[in-house]
Amino acid sequence: MDSDDENIEEAVEGPLDEDDQPHGFCTVTYSSSDRFEGHFSHGEKNGKGKFFFFDGSTLEGFYVDDALQGQGVYTYEDGGALHGTYMDGELNGPAQEYDGDGHLGFKGQYKDNSRCGQCWIYRPDRGCVFGAVNEDGEMTGHSVAYIYPDGLTALYGSFVDGELIEGRLANLVSKDPGKPRFKVIPDSAVYSYDKSTSTCIATHGLLPDPYESKMVFVADSLIEGAGQGLFAKVDAEADTVMAFYNGVRITHTEVDSRDWSLNGNTISLDEDTVIDVPQPFDQTDRYCASLGHKANHSFTPNCKYDPFVHPRYGLIKCIRTLRPVQRDEELTVAYGYDHEPTEKNGPEAPDWYKRELEVFQQRQAPPTGQ
Repeated sequence: MDSDDENIEEAVEGPLDEDDQPHGFCTVTYSSSDRFEGHFSHGEKNGKGKFFFFDGSTLEGFYVDDALQGQGVYTYEDGGALHGTYMDGELNGPAQEYDGDGHLGFKGQYKDNSRCGQCWIYRPDRGCVFGAVNEDGEMTGHSVAYIYPDGLTALYGSFVDGELIEGRLANLVSKDPGKPRFKVIPDSAVYSYDKSTSTCIATHGLLPDPYESKMVFVADSLIEGAGQGLFAKVDAEADTVMAFYNGVRITHTEVDSRDWSLNGNTISLDEDTVIDVPQPFDQTDRYCASLGHKANHSFTPNCKYDPFVHPRYGLIKCIRTLRPVQRDEELTVAYGYDHEPTEKNGPEAPDWYKRELEVFQQRQAPPTGQ
């Protein structure tokens, strides 16, 4: 995060002293194409200055005798930023890191440019991991906690590089960011990393997710002919994670090549993978480790699908509210099937969706004149 010592000054713009050294506010370009703009005193950086590195990143702060001291900001080429404390040009002390959208991603300590001590790692989905990092800066140990988006529910136990190995349910009872305290629930079930495959939906398919169990329940849908639906167990604000959508991982080719009757509980995870909850795991007495597949479709939904890195299932989708919802309100999402006709016979969607789309479009159409 600093210019290489072997960099050679190739061009100086600004005042020079009697020895032709930069003295005052100057711009210095180095052999690596790095550039520094700031204050110099007889060839050494002294005062406020900023490096512009060849890869598009920058480093800004206050320099004393050619070394960055105190607070500095390193901005990555993607727009993310690290706000840290520097001593003699190296990170030593409190630091915070933000992604390109300005969301906090890390909060903790650095020593000699490496993370150390107890740190917080925040995920874009609002979950986070807290614990002491090892000598490699990895969140590895037996006293690490994953904290769900409510900021209260946690899984506390053993992690390797931020990945859950074995943990028990706990509550965050003190939110002091410097020294949070967790209370492990007596006789809690043991949770472990349990990423699905193309043939196994979960090793512990009847072990409910503790956060999801607080947020939702399954009951008969209020939508005619829809079977079961997903309902809010609590009042929730907009942008609240309500449920998780885990399932076996199959390809888009598999989905496209089979009958739509087999695709009732499929959702695209990315360009390669589709999450599927096949029969009989669509029944809660056979699988209830996640319940997101129980949310029914609406063309005016109150929720949406979002990516989520789950402590047990890895990267999946979650169901997140689009607006405030009330307790006992049914949660709905837009399934997002293709509305446009194909060379075959209409939209690439099941028949029920086509019928619902036609009804919805008729309701939205302006009244015709008499």
